[in-house]
Formats: sequence, C-alpha cells, structure tokens
Amino acid sequence: MASTMFSLASATPSATFSLQDNLKSKLKLGTSSQSTFSGKDFVKAKSNGRITMTVSVNVSRFEGITMAPPDPILGVSEAFKADTNELKLNLGVGAYRTEDLQPYVLNVVKKAENLMLERGENKEYLPIEGLAAFNKVTAELLFGADNPVLQQQRVATIQGLSGTGSLRIAAALIERYFPGSKVLISSPTWGNHKNIFNDARVPWSEYRYYDPKTVGLDFAGMIEDIKAAPEGSFILLHGCAHNPTGIDPTPEQWEKIADVIQEKNQIPFFDVAYQGFASGSLDEDASSVRLFAARGMELLVAQSYSKNLGLYGERIGAINVLCSSADSAIRVKSQLKRLARPMYSNPPIHGARIVANVVGIPELFSEWKEEMEMMAGRIKSVRQKLYDSLSSKDNSGKDWSFILKQIGMFSFTGLSKAQSENMTNKWHVYMTKDGRISLAGLSAAKCEYLADAIIDSYYNVS
Repeated sequence: MASTMFSLASATPSATFSLQDNLKSKLKLGTSSQSTFSGKDFVKAKSNGRITMTVSVNVSRFEGITMAPPDPILGVSEAFKADTNELKLNLGVGAYRTEDLQPYVLNVVKKAENLMLERGENKEYLPIEGLAAFNKVTAELLFGADNPVLQQQRVATIQGLSGTGSLRIAAALIERYFPGSKVLISSPTWGNHKNIFNDARVPWSEYRYYDPKTVGLDFAGMIEDIKAAPEGSFILLHGCAHNPTGIDPTPEQWEKIADVIQEKNQIPFFDVAYQGFASGSLDEDASSVRLFAARGMELLVAQSYSKNLGLYGERIGAINVLCSSADSAIRVKSQLKRLARPMYSNPPIHGARIVANVVGIPELFSEWKEEMEMMAGRIKSVRQKLYDSLSSKDNSGKDWSFILKQIGMFSFTGLSKAQSENMTNKWHVYMTKDGRISLAGLSAAKCEYLADAIIDSYYNVS
C-alpha cells in the first residue's frame, strides 16, 4: 500500500478538535482503528498528545502490465515524424505516395463519394455480413464474374475490417472448427500474420521462402516444407506481391505449389492485399487464386482495398471461403457471421459503398483500372530508376537485378539489421529492420540518394 502522512500536531487545539469532529461526522467509525473516507483509508494514532493520520492509497491493479514494444512497422512512421532532417525518407509503411511524396486520394473514389452524397444515403447499421452489393462485387473481382464457383453459389463472403480483420475472422474459424490444425506461413512474412494467429490461439510454423544467397525464392525449400506439413494444414499464401520480399512464384511454380497442396489434402489460405496494384491488372494479380479454384479446391481468401483503392483508413476488406457445395457455403457464412458479431457487431458502411460503386458502375470501374495502372506504373518506374542508380554507382560488379525481378510496392534489399539501422541513423532513411523498403514512398528524384545510402550500408557496415 502506498501511504501519505498528515500530522495535525501543529494545529491549534480548537482547530484540531474542529477537524476531528468534522472527520467523525464523515467517517463510519467501527471497532477497527482504520476507517474509509473519500475512497482512501485513514489510520489514526495517538503519540505524545499528537494525532497523526495516515492516508493509504491502493496501488493500481494494472501495475503488472508491462510496456508493449513499438510496432515494427507503424513505429517507423513515428520515428520519421520526429526527424527534422530535410533529406529524410519514409520507406517503412506500405502506403502509396505521389511523385511529391504526398498521400493520394483516387479521383474515382472522390466521384463515388460525390455519388453517395447526391443519393442522400443514410448511415444505418449494416447487417453482420456487411453490404450485400459490396460482397457481390468483391467476390466477382476476386474469382471473375463468370466463374462457375460463383454461379454455383459455393463462395461464402462477408465484409471484414480490411485485410487484418478478415484474416482474424478466418483465424477464429480455424480455431473453432479445425482445432489443432496448424497454419504454415512463409519465412519471412508480413509482420502481423504471426500476431493474428497467436491471438486467435492457432498454432503456426514457417515454410522456407526467401533465399538470402540469391535474394530470390527458395522454391525447393518451400515445396519440401509444404510436403512435410500434416494433412489438413492451412498453407498461407500471398496471392501476389509477396510482403515483405516482393518475390512471387512464376505461373509454373504456382502450378507445382497447387499440386503439392492438393496431393497432401491441405487447405490453401490466400492473403490478397494488392490485387491490381502489383501488376496493374486485376485479372493477372488474381490468377493464383483462380488457378486453385479451377482445380476444385476448397480455400480461404482474405482481401483488402487499402492499397488498390487507397482506402487505408476506411478498413474495408472481405473474407471469402470457397466450399465444395452451396449448402456448405451457407453454413460457413452463418458461422463467419457468428464469429464477427461479438468482435465488432457489423462492419463500417462508407468504404463498402465506395467499393460497390467503383466496381459496380462500369464507367467508374474503367477509370479505376486506369488509375491503378498509373500507380503501379509509377512504382515500376522508381524500381527501374533505383536499379539503374545502384548499377551505375556500384563499381564492384554486384548484380542488383533482383530489384527488377521483385513486384509490388516492396523491395527486399538484402540488408541486415545493422545495415538497415545505418540507413536510418546516418542517411535518415526509415525502413523496417529486415531490410524491406516501400518503393511507394520513393520518388524518382530521391533514387540516387537512396542508392548512395544502400551502397554505403551494404559495403561499410557488417
């Protein structure tokens, strides 16, 4: 107990008596010498004619809660904001920026919002599964509008809180209805994957993915680890633009991955956060998911519209479960809703209406595809310029072509933790400690500066 002492001896007798009477009128006096007053404990004691009172204050019940470590990705932005150097670069968080390194709101999003205002749409609660129009277009965007799995009503789709929330619902489904089943995730993977499965109490392990020697895909290791996983395991796959490496399997490698998962009777679980944003083509970026669906496999897919529509703060996404029958899909959807209800009750409406308008109205859909191609094209151009700058500045003959082979907004530089820290401490380039940089936060004008930083860190820091 923490305590504070108040001595009344210095008060005049009359003042002391008056205070004692006042306290008596407010305290419930019992047989104990300790009584409660105003939420604190007062203890009275007499010593040599002096009255001493001790106020005992309860220590917080939250004293045992320790300080959580800063988020390895979002914490980068906080450090960046505190840096006053004019040359600083934020290449940590995956959020698209213009050539002037400013946030970008898509024109098609503004038009969709204006349409919502014109209609005078209300802000009533959505159903637990979300906006019906959103769920329809998002499943069509993922699988293709004419895909038999949709015509046969074999896909259970509910709106989720972007990619993270959709993954969390899927993890809860696995924990409840596939107890003991393990999820295999790539090494490395997006930093939040492990947190999601840990909090859902779903066991996980890793399969080999990144080969530091080639700064490429360890395909043989990946296949070996998937083959070794038990039947019924869930294999988490990045549909396109693997985060953090930017390294994707080739179409031929995707076929082999599907072969192994199908032979082992495992369940593919896709995380699709960059459809259309990686290559600029919605269909090309969904080809991996559609390949597995065409083979008749049951699978899970978490979607996000943060990147491809720039709806970062709207938290808009979906979880899709492709089942072997329409009856199974109905039952699965009922349980997805049951899991969502105590988590967040129902999802937000604003972002869902934006997506429903953009994807559902042909004119807006065409304009969106053009804007996605523009955004993907800008990232490809800075990727090329960074490669050119590194190649021209590095006289050692090192092959930097792995940067061009990667796709999407991220590049895995191959820098170690110490080298990444040098990038920040010396060059004011903020990035995650695993060597990942977000090319979406890079401008063409900054490519040479970044190349200097990478070369210095690579060769001068061990």
